[in-house]
Amino acid sequence: MTGRTGIGAWSMTIGMVIFPELTQLDLTGPYDVFGRLPGVQILLVAESLAPVTSDAGLVLTPDITFDDSPQVDILFVPGGKGVFGAMQNKKLLHYLQQQAVHAKYVTSVCTGALVLAAAGLLNGYKATTHWLSLGLLSLFDVEVLEERVVMDRNRITGGGVTAGIDFGLFVVAELAGENAAKEIQLMMEYNPSPPFNAGSPKTAEKEIVDKVIDARKEIQQERLELITDIIKQNLDTIK
Repeated sequence: MTGRTGIGAWSMTIGMVIFPELTQLDLTGPYDVFGRLPGVQILLVAESLAPVTSDAGLVLTPDITFDDSPQVDILFVPGGKGVFGAMQNKKLLHYLQQQAVHAKYVTSVCTGALVLAAAGLLNGYKATTHWLSLGLLSLFDVEVLEERVVMDRNRITGGGVTAGIDFGLFVVAELAGENAAKEIQLMMEYNPSPPFNAGSPKTAEKEIVDKVIDARKEIQQERLELITDIIKQNLDTIK
């Protein structure tokens, strides 16, 4: 079987779902953290083995398809522009639903939480997502928290994009202990000191926040309409 595997005595498989127009750092941040754990196999799982292009043009090569994937221990979904298609991809949603039954942890970063929610996998759970999409996530049966990483039972969700590294270290601490996570953090020299205090809508200047919101207005409206339709379809199915 293909996949990226660490060296050591661990025996755990992490299935990281990929789809067109995902945000690569949502994926590669936690991927780099997980890849430093001994004996962990990481599988990039997609609908087919065709290369997948991120929203910024990075080309990713899947290891295995949904149909051929083994049961994974950790199920992971990134976010990005492509979540609009992912939330409507029945094969992807079915894969998530099947895997979630026996996965040790069901996880996401950024708007990957919207995909988990569309699959019904965050119903009754606390979760987080990118700050722009907190309101969208709250439309589902989810208790939304504005935090960097949220864990509720076996659901672990991370905030937007760069939160994927924090998320990855959090998961490693759950799996192998805090010291293992700290060693990885040190090796990665993850010691952020950004040049600007603009990484949150709470700290960025109002004009910057307004500009970002305005630039994403159409996409957010499309997602709102899609999520409204998904929720309506789910309610109709229940009836």
